[in-house]
Amino acid sequence: MHIAGHTPDAPHPRGDSVEQSAAISPSVTEIEALKAQLLEARKQATLGELLGTTTHEFNNALTTILNYARLGLRHPDKETRDKALNRILSASTRAAKITASVLSMSRSHRSSNRMEPVNLVSLTEEVLVLLEREMMKYRVQVEREFSEVPKVLANPGQLQQVLLNLLVNARQAMPDGGRLILRIATTPARQSVSLLVRDMGCGMSREVMQKMFDANFSTKAGPDETGKGGTGLGLTACREIIESHKGRIRVESSIGKGTGITIRFPSLRPVAAAG
Repeated sequence: MHIAGHTPDAPHPRGDSVEQSAAISPSVTEIEALKAQLLEARKQATLGELLGTTTHEFNNALTTILNYARLGLRHPDKETRDKALNRILSASTRAAKITASVLSMSRSHRSSNRMEPVNLVSLTEEVLVLLEREMMKYRVQVEREFSEVPKVLANPGQLQQVLLNLLVNARQAMPDGGRLILRIATTPARQSVSLLVRDMGCGMSREVMQKMFDANFSTKAGPDETGKGGTGLGLTACREIIESHKGRIRVESSIGKGTGITIRFPSLRPVAAAG
């Protein structure tokens, strides 16, 4: 083997440089450790985005509750009070959903390496709860096309991070609003469950698509006005997570027509073809 690169009986004219190169070349173990640290840093960045989104969403619900409580107290007539109470009930229900979603994600992140049966529909709905107001703010219409699907073996926290990243990217691709299609279905031929995230935004060129999975590549200069973008998990880490689940990721995009990203995971039970 040529790894050692040293023959005792044959002097090498550049022996010093060879030894120095060997000394500074990182080992496989060190490279893997650095990759793990980079992935963890990206995860923390995504969790930071999640925390910011959650805080904003919960504050919106709380503000609604406070405002309508004051309205009901100021106006003694029954019609106004009933309206205020209904709005308070609606906002409280939303706040409860946000809390439940955050608690679910928190439990998932504490069990960072645990794999368990996961329902992709339920997981997607949990993430959407946290982005609902943001989608409304930017006039993004979310269209759900969810079929009843079997569970997949996955780490919930990691899949939540992947989905959060894909949804935020899709929203940012449509700054003037548009349709965001989410489709969850089975593929009997592959015995798998697939999740499609398709935006109708700006799309990507062939050159961008060739670089999109490069670790240091980004089309974003930094966070946008919401504080998101430029620091998230990134498609490189998303692909690593998906492939660690024995899954696959596929990207289709056209300039001016939008981007569709499909992630596919093996099903935990046999998938029958439609009859």
